[in-house]
Amino acid sequence: MADSHKFEAEVSEVLRLVVNSLYTHADVFLRELVSNASDALDKLRFESIETPSLRSSDDPLKIRLIPDPDKGTLTISDNGIGMSEEELRQHLGTIARSGTKEFVQKMQEAQKAQAEGVQLIGQFGVGFYSSFLVADSVEVVSRRAGSSVSYRWCSDGQDGYTMESAESDQSGTQITLHMKEDKKEYLEPHRLRALVTKFSDYLGHPIELVDQKDGAPVSEVINQGSALWQRSPSEVTDEQYEEFYKHLSHDWESALQHKHFKVEGTQMFAGLVFLPKRAPFDLFNGESKHGVRLHVKRVFVMDNCEELLPRWLRFVRGVVDSEDLPLNVSREMLQDSRIVKTIRKQVVNHSLAMMESLAEEDATAYKGFWTTFGAVLKEGLHFKAEEADRIAKLLRYETSDGDGITSLADYVSRMKEGQNCIYYAAGTSAEQLANSPHLEAIRERDYEVLFMTDPVDPFAVQSLPEFDGKPLVSVMSEDLKLGDSDADDKKDDEKDDEKDSDKDDESEILLSRVKSVLSEKVSEVRVSKRLRKSPLCLVLPEGGMEPHIERLLREQQLGLPAAKRILELNSDHAVMKSLRKLLIADSSEDTVTSLIEVLYDQALIAEGSPVDDPTKFAQQLTDLVTGAAGAALAGD
Repeated sequence: MADSHKFEAEVSEVLRLVVNSLYTHADVFLRELVSNASDALDKLRFESIETPSLRSSDDPLKIRLIPDPDKGTLTISDNGIGMSEEELRQHLGTIARSGTKEFVQKMQEAQKAQAEGVQLIGQFGVGFYSSFLVADSVEVVSRRAGSSVSYRWCSDGQDGYTMESAESDQSGTQITLHMKEDKKEYLEPHRLRALVTKFSDYLGHPIELVDQKDGAPVSEVINQGSALWQRSPSEVTDEQYEEFYKHLSHDWESALQHKHFKVEGTQMFAGLVFLPKRAPFDLFNGESKHGVRLHVKRVFVMDNCEELLPRWLRFVRGVVDSEDLPLNVSREMLQDSRIVKTIRKQVVNHSLAMMESLAEEDATAYKGFWTTFGAVLKEGLHFKAEEADRIAKLLRYETSDGDGITSLADYVSRMKEGQNCIYYAAGTSAEQLANSPHLEAIRERDYEVLFMTDPVDPFAVQSLPEFDGKPLVSVMSEDLKLGDSDADDKKDDEKDDEKDSDKDDESEILLSRVKSVLSEKVSEVRVSKRLRKSPLCLVLPEGGMEPHIERLLREQQLGLPAAKRILELNSDHAVMKSLRKLLIADSSEDTVTSLIEVLYDQALIAEGSPVDDPTKFAQQLTDLVTGAAGAALAGD
């Protein structure tokens, strides 16, 4: 007797989203189900290497398509690894084994972001559920290899499913779709042939179409069935590359670029890697999967082989097939393998070559790629210093010139005569940085500033001390030098010293009082040489961390204490002149303290940081405005 079960993990909502978002692209169902069947065959072939009893030698691995117009059903079957009762519940009763509402929310956001939402299946790993694009109900019978017990899973895609014992002659999975009335075109043999040719011609397993001729079933292999990556690139069409990428990634869109390579000599392997257009929803998740599959002599070994692809290239998708690795290779063996190190180097090389080619050939497409994956690529500067030179040429940033994004090479080509440094500022957004007081002296010299707004930037730039012989310098650092040479900097210092000579005593009184009031918040108070219009700003001491990064780390509860920074005052600003007069006049302690605290909070706001006590700041500001208004009225 069948047991009824409710769907878990918002499956009903996901099914609704899949059907509504992809309804005009119903062809995808066959690609997804055939791809799943191919994966099941790959897994059985691999597991049977160590456990030969799992597979009968006289039972060739294959996929079968069986349309039955009389019953209105289409069956997709394979004699692969199969599923146990628990695996059926896990794979078909939940969504990506995720029980969170956040999963559905991400799908809904993706749906809103795209007019047709065609990326949802590929982005969220819900390929099986594409069955309900064409079927009113779905029946799955599966038997795990090595087991004698079969199970049947049935659902109409509404609220739940049923499970019961079943009969099956062999291991594998049989999916029977009870087709919707308006989808029975997919029961026509010529339609199925066309879809297999389009989507699955390159699969390494035979796909048989069982057709009725003269009242008897006749089977015919309808795909070419050779591994695409083992063919010569001259034999592969753009359409075949496109469909192979879609099979590999379960993405609906085409890839931006691909690289097909073969290495022969002391080591032999072939590979095919792709640059996607769109990021998976878990790109910045610590548990996100890598994208390269490993085969040995055409035998699938493992998905998401992280030993072949560093995390800073985790968005790359592809396949590598080695002639030299043992078929029973383990992850432990991969980590210590000289062969794997050679393959990894090639995968990295060809991945970077794809980006270099895209950047050179299509600046618009590269901008889209950079917007999506640039933050991940920059991780390579931090974790893969030996590739820093190539990565540096691929970097793109917004700048104070405000004209799109620029490369470091283009920045250098625009540097002013005598400018020796590449200047940058790090913060939460280009808009915030464009108005930063730290840029005032830089703007006065008409120097361009790179805006680094990704959280990884402060860490990445540490591994990029220079580019094209030009050092990278933060405009927020404590020892910022703006002169074109040491002599120029010395002249600037002499001018500032001469300008300040008449008010040294007054400035010292001001600096001393500000330091006294803010002793718990800043490490030093000094006269600024970078400010022109703003009264004050906070700068980073040597080795200091950008405030937005410090906040981010503290929010992650890493126990990071708040670091004290340096406060710089613009001694020529009207506010500072007034404050000096108040101090000389021996004004109220409370008034001076309040003014200093408000100015400090202003410095925090100007750099995009939150104030320590918003309520207190608001009250102090109210008091100041009230006092100023009263003084103005009294003057009238």
